[in-house]
Amino acid sequence: MLIAQCDDVLKTRSHFDDSYWQQNHVDSAAQEALRAAVLSFSSQVFGSDHTYTKELDRVSKESYRQSAREVQAILHSARAELAGGWFVSLRQLVSAEIFTDFLEMAEYLIDESYVHPAAVMIGSVLEEHLRQLCVAAGVAVEQPAPDGSLRPKKADALNAELTKVGIYSKLDQKNVTAWLDLRNKAAHGKYTDYTTEQVKNMLSGVTEFVARVTP
Repeated sequence: MLIAQCDDVLKTRSHFDDSYWQQNHVDSAAQEALRAAVLSFSSQVFGSDHTYTKELDRVSKESYRQSAREVQAILHSARAELAGGWFVSLRQLVSAEIFTDFLEMAEYLIDESYVHPAAVMIGSVLEEHLRQLCVAAGVAVEQPAPDGSLRPKKADALNAELTKVGIYSKLDQKNVTAWLDLRNKAAHGKYTDYTTEQVKNMLSGVTEFVARVTP
């Protein structure tokens, strides 16, 4: 959504009656709207002190075309980081209270129309919860790699093993599979493959699942 908004801004032209100015500047009102949107998104998802937020604040102050391009580049980096799950180390978040905080943040993002990062966030909480369930049940969360090192098992594998050892039902397994699939689509930019309503249902379903199926 925000990356597309950058494209829309870049299509605009300055209202100043000067060809050089029009070639190098975009509509100032469109740029201000973009600035407000990206700063709201970044501060909510990454925090006001994060590098992304500070850089977006810095580069979006002027209505230069280059500024809009820089905003778009930062958003691409942010999206890649969200997709990789690097923006927060959820494996270190072991309390249900913190999970609740992230699910509440996802709800806020949905309310503010940031559906795609919300889906990634919900999926990350779900995946970490699966790992905690595995640890509590004595199910290995890592597997040997070809080079002899240990690598984390994928969430789908954890889901199958938790069902196999009876931690939850096959119906729960099917729901978890669907939620993980939605998360993966959001993380890889397949935004037309799901709807806002499905993300809302994912949030309510994962919230109930995390509260009911505990380590």
